[in-house]
Amino acid sequence: MPWTEPAGDDTWRVRYRRADGTKGAISGFADATAAEDHISTMLHEQRAGTWIDPEDGRTTVAEFAPAWLDSLDIDQRTEENYRSFLKVHILPRWGTAGFGELTNLGIRTWEKKLRASGLAKTTVDSIIKCFSLLLSDAVPEKLVAANPLVARRRGRRRRTQRTPRKIWGEPAEVLHVADQVALKYGACGAVLVITGGWTGARWGELTGLDRSNVHLYDDDTGSIYLDPDIGALHEPCSGPLYLGHLKTDESERTISLPPFLVRLLRWHLTTHNHQQVFVTPNLEWHRRSNFSRRAFRPAADGNLHIANPAIRLQPVKPGLTFHGLRHSHKTWMIDDGIPEIAQALRLGHVLQDKVQETYSHVAAAVEQRLLEGLQARWDKAVADSKTCTEDARWRVYA
Repeated sequence: MPWTEPAGDDTWRVRYRRADGTKGAISGFADATAAEDHISTMLHEQRAGTWIDPEDGRTTVAEFAPAWLDSLDIDQRTEENYRSFLKVHILPRWGTAGFGELTNLGIRTWEKKLRASGLAKTTVDSIIKCFSLLLSDAVPEKLVAANPLVARRRGRRRRTQRTPRKIWGEPAEVLHVADQVALKYGACGAVLVITGGWTGARWGELTGLDRSNVHLYDDDTGSIYLDPDIGALHEPCSGPLYLGHLKTDESERTISLPPFLVRLLRWHLTTHNHQQVFVTPNLEWHRRSNFSRRAFRPAADGNLHIANPAIRLQPVKPGLTFHGLRHSHKTWMIDDGIPEIAQALRLGHVLQDKVQETYSHVAAAVEQRLLEGLQARWDKAVADSKTCTEDARWRVYA
């Protein structure tokens, strides 16, 4: 129970006992009545569970941040991003501030300055999200009564650059890109590109794919299974690559394969003995940036701007990325009239309509129609291709 006592110089203070037995004090009251009024407010907040010990409220952001980071159970790449946001942006501005000093207006003013500094909108949004998460986690630690950051209710309308549409490729374009990857990088890269285009699997899902999860049968049917715990290859900002969990729970799935891809993968697995299906020509795990720079970008964009390259590559689909193959696969399924539930299950997407997600099932006939459409797209792309025989040697195994 708090109590009042004179503090000297005609002022009063409120004393209270902490849970650890030590005594705290709140000074600066002009008379005993003011001190008693504060005790009434203090008791009300304690009953409501919102009272914060002033001493705890003086805990600085820099003092809390290390313990907060250690408590996070998140992906390694996300944790590295949070550490960077804290080191470069949050702590230089707010590290010495106590939690009791933080206000919504102060943080929003700082956010405005970040935007004016030239940082990308997504970067600023990520910084603010990180800071808000830290503040929310400080609430149950009794360092602040509530997260001071609140949603914006108003603000001037910003004319921002519209996010460009994701570039996708027709089957013939994806095949041509794969042919040029084969020339520049090797047939292993071409098979990776084709598998990305004709399954819609993510980069990390394919580069982390284990041999034991590829099932290929003599009748040219088959599938790949994406393991939820070690089915994705992760690329941290620092440190070695590692196999870990998939992006979401829905990402665990079995993707059926059209006949040509069963044959192509069967041959591909005979070309190396690595445990992962897709590796570099040196039998090492892939890094996305390396594959993009050495193989995918030259194959998609061409290298006409380079003087006397070892291999001259023509532009096929400038701007297409490996993730764009996933968009291509989605577009092909839409064009073939595949039901949304079948698309979502194949791509590992979450349906917004939970009723549809719960009660919709993919009939065998729909799955067969999907595979027939993918096979037909491959056959037509090959038939229409004008690529020279040297570019396309790897195709004969399909």
